Amino acid sequence: MLFSHKPFLCFFLGRGMSSFAYQISAVALGWQIYALTHSALDLGLAGLAQFIPMAVLTFAAGHAADRYERKTVVQICQLVEGLTAALLAWGSFAGWLTVGEIFTAITIFGAARAFESPASAALLAGVVPEGMLAQGTALASGAFQAATIIGPALGGLVYAIAPGVPYTIMAAGWLLSSVLYAVIHTDRPVTPKEPPTLRSLFAGVGFVRHNPTILGIISLDLFAVLLGGATALLPIYARDILHTGPWGLGLLRGGPAIGSLLMSFLMARHAMQSRVGMRMFQAVIVFGVATVVFAISANLIISLAALIIMGASDTVSVVIRLSTVQLQTPDEMRGRVSAVNFLFINASNQLGEFESGITAAFMGAVPAALLGGIGTIFVALLWMRLFPALRNMQRME
Repeated sequence: MLFSHKPFLCFFLGRGMSSFAYQISAVALGWQIYALTHSALDLGLAGLAQFIPMAVLTFAAGHAADRYERKTVVQICQLVEGLTAALLAWGSFAGWLTVGEIFTAITIFGAARAFESPASAALLAGVVPEGMLAQGTALASGAFQAATIIGPALGGLVYAIAPGVPYTIMAAGWLLSSVLYAVIHTDRPVTPKEPPTLRSLFAGVGFVRHNPTILGIISLDLFAVLLGGATALLPIYARDILHTGPWGLGLLRGGPAIGSLLMSFLMARHAMQSRVGMRMFQAVIVFGVATVVFAISANLIISLAALIIMGASDTVSVVIRLSTVQLQTPDEMRGRVSAVNFLFINASNQLGEFESGITAAFMGAVPAALLGGIGTIFVALLWMRLFPALRNMQRME
């Protein structure tokens, strides 16, 4: 059992605490921005503010993950995130926090996660026993989703007490995660085989470009999730369409995580043995259909059910994508390839939020979410034709 393997257990708990803090930030920052500005455009700009530093720093972050101790890179990022959250808490309690300062903090979070994400992803392969990467990926995704259930719900509740409370919890979560990563011992440490050059810095791009399977997987995530970024509109849905408060926003934010957590542990116990490519495309289509249902729903229960289905279907796609990328990448390249992968993931998430905010500002929240769901379905069907080898892939190896 993977939980009896100490390096993986520390990684699992540390990832869970870091994700817990990050998910609280999604509720606290989004609600506070909307409460101060009442602007869908500002919600979209928050996604852009987080994406820009990720895009700028991606290749340097991947290179750092392949040249330095990966757990140390993760720890430094979590310390930066924890200190930034502590400043947000101080500003909220003292009453001097402004929208501009919130956007500055979001930018810092984006820069820190630019380095943390590829280093953490590449570290996973070194903390699981040989042959158990797919199960480890599913459990790690489960840790993220468990935090996504608890974090938003708790964040919404404690925000109602005072805006500074969720930021205090975020700071504690990131600092505790840093401690957990400190005790990880890897059996397969990073051993750089080439000097730092401009060519090695961008080697991950070349590797992805010449591997059709990885290129198809990464680009599918980019375009499908870019169009289906309805979660950026949750503050608007919670307040103006479903007529609920911060607790309801926290519940909605946790909805995808409920489905994802259940699916993560199911996939950890029962690994896919065949037709994984087709299963991935089917999962993306289900995600798009559930997004359409969420878009047109004005009922809290139906909306929550649609979000749960979105989370479950997304997890099938995520586990297949991340496991395939790691299994088809040499260890000395995993940091740089993971950086390219997370650039596409973050582009789909943060730019998806920006796209949803812009579309909602001009068309309204419901048409924006509806078009996003339809677009996701279209992209999945198109990619099935453009990448037949990916569609016909039988096993992740």
